[in-house]
Amino acid sequence: MHLDEIVDWIDQAFGDSTQECLVPLSDESVRGLLRDDAFQRYFRDEVNRQIIRDYLTNAVVLGVISETGLLAFAPQVGSEEGRATLALYMLMSSVEDARDLPPVSGEVESLQPLQPQPGVPGDRSHIKLVP
Repeated sequence: MHLDEIVDWIDQAFGDSTQECLVPLSDESVRGLLRDDAFQRYFRDEVNRQIIRDYLTNAVVLGVISETGLLAFAPQVGSEEGRATLALYMLMSSVEDARDLPPVSGEVESLQPLQPQPGVPGDRSHIKLVP
């Protein structure tokens, strides 16, 4: 399979993306559009699509998953919630782990916002750097 065929398959698995042509807008119109919840949702979904497209393309090119292995991702990439979950897992794992992604091997779970630990005032998550 050629690289453009892989990308085309992934794009088709996403389903329709409501891409509307932007006509010249005034500064106020642009600010209003960028603050619009529907636009923000659309934009997040487009970012998720790009993450998935790049990740899966790399996984096939590197031979981590086969061309037919792409079919296992079809149920997840076909819905907005599935794309959000899958993109998050992809951002948190290397391409070499593609065949082990939890959404592929099981049911997609809805993402839940994390809540800060009660009783720890001002404490935030920390990243520990390892030399």
